[in-house]
Amino acid sequence: MVAIKALACELPDLHGLPLSRLSLPEICREATQRGLVASLGATTLWRWLSEDAIRPWQHRSWIFPRDPAFEQKAGRILDLYAGTWQGRRLRSDEYILSADEKTSIQARRRVHPTSPPGPGQPMRVEHEYERKGAWAYLAAWDVRRAKIHGRCEANMGIAPFERLVDQVRGQEPYRSARRVFWIVDNGSSHRGQRCVARLAKRWPTLVVVHTPIHASWLNQVEVYFSVVQRKALTPNNLASLAAVEERLLGFQEHYEQVAQPFKWKFTRRDLRRLLSRLPGSQCGDREAA
Repeated sequence: MVAIKALACELPDLHGLPLSRLSLPEICREATQRGLVASLGATTLWRWLSEDAIRPWQHRSWIFPRDPAFEQKAGRILDLYAGTWQGRRLRSDEYILSADEKTSIQARRRVHPTSPPGPGQPMRVEHEYERKGAWAYLAAWDVRRAKIHGRCEANMGIAPFERLVDQVRGQEPYRSARRVFWIVDNGSSHRGQRCVARLAKRWPTLVVVHTPIHASWLNQVEVYFSVVQRKALTPNNLASLAAVEERLLGFQEHYEQVAQPFKWKFTRRDLRRLLSRLPGSQCGDREAA
């Protein structure tokens, strides 16, 4: 049984098999050809693999952390979510905004009208549509207040992003805040130290905090964008750019009526534990040093 489980945990090309992943019948066939067992049924194999939750027919995409300062950058953001910055508790007049762009939101005019749902009948949406343009949706999510600030722009870039910053910074309580932290990824409109210096020059109380490269999952606005996609844009039956903008900005007001701060449970301790399990990680070495 142990040899069979080990076989199921091997990549197929390691043994020259022209397969991307192994199925139950293929594992049974390979086990008998190797002489591990005289015969093996799929039901028995399923029971054995289920004991250790081994499912070689499944796969999951991921990105290995390549930012040399991954732990440091990610840790700063996790500290903010926990209400601290550089070891000190945030004050009541300090705010955290998580910002990004959701690109290319299309206006799709369906060839035939959408049919409403009825008894035993789901909503029916015509498969064919005409493209009527697309918006970029820029949004900033207030992490601790569950408020959303957004706008639609024809394109992405430095100027559209700074218009979002202007929009937010012109409102209270941000206008009078002691500090406003902006968590952003490494997109071209807010990348690197040039962005940090440019925004700090215009708004001295603004603190830009970049996520590590390929770590948008640390940016809470992505959670909000997933809500927008499910609740407001699927299915997409928006016949014009005006309709897309009306839907997005209207959804902001609708969502704020029920929104609560996201319950972020992933901490620095969880981060260290995760990094220590990655192949080639030096996290455990640093902790032991």
